[in-house]
Amino acid sequence: MEQKVIATVGGHQITEAEVEAFIRSLPREQQAYASHPDFRKQCEEQLIAVYAFAKYGEEEKIDETEEFKNVMENARKDILAQMAMRKLFATVNVTDDEIKEYYEANKGKYSKGASVHAKHILVDNEEKCTELLNAITSGEKVFEDVAKESSSCPSGANGGDLGEFGRGQMVKEFEDAAFAAEVGHIVGPVKTQFGYHLIKVEDKKEAGESNLEEVKDQIRAELSQKKQEEAYRAKVDELKKKYMD
Repeated sequence: MEQKVIATVGGHQITEAEVEAFIRSLPREQQAYASHPDFRKQCEEQLIAVYAFAKYGEEEKIDETEEFKNVMENARKDILAQMAMRKLFATVNVTDDEIKEYYEANKGKYSKGASVHAKHILVDNEEKCTELLNAITSGEKVFEDVAKESSSCPSGANGGDLGEFGRGQMVKEFEDAAFAAEVGHIVGPVKTQFGYHLIKVEDKKEAGESNLEEVKDQIRAELSQKKQEEAYRAKVDELKKKYMD
């Protein structure tokens, strides 16, 4: 399929595919703006500028200088080394049996603390917080609806849902109240530096060991990194013997 040409600079046609590739090469936080027209236009202008300067560099015969040749040789060396290491690491494999064996030998490493799944409503004064609590406990209103209507926290859009969290992830007053509350109960007003909260606990989990399925991907990544490091060191030793005088 023929790609749409964005611009032609010095005989080179910059296509939409090249713009997409350029955006993918940017840091992840910048890629989040990829769909914004102004950001995309800015990326197109950057590519145009790069090709324009490259063409200017050719006219100035910069590519014939020793400095250019040295930079190109260093770039070639770095790219070859990176691709060779990528090829080496592609041979590294972690089996399910290795993961299971490692898990059994290191269960204590994968212990998890107690956690709470809670929803909350945040307002700026205690009186309003108490009024909302009364409306909910009387059955006049539903907790999640009140969160959407009255909470000043962004979580209000999701009915006040904060998801699951452990110790040390929330301010102390909020954390203490949430961990002390019974599942299904609403507690508050709870005062913190942010205002006054109503907290509804959806679920609680006691501290314990993570099961194999929960940590399988984490163990695979750990073992893979360890094997890659071992393969790297062994290959470096082999290549030093082969190439060093």
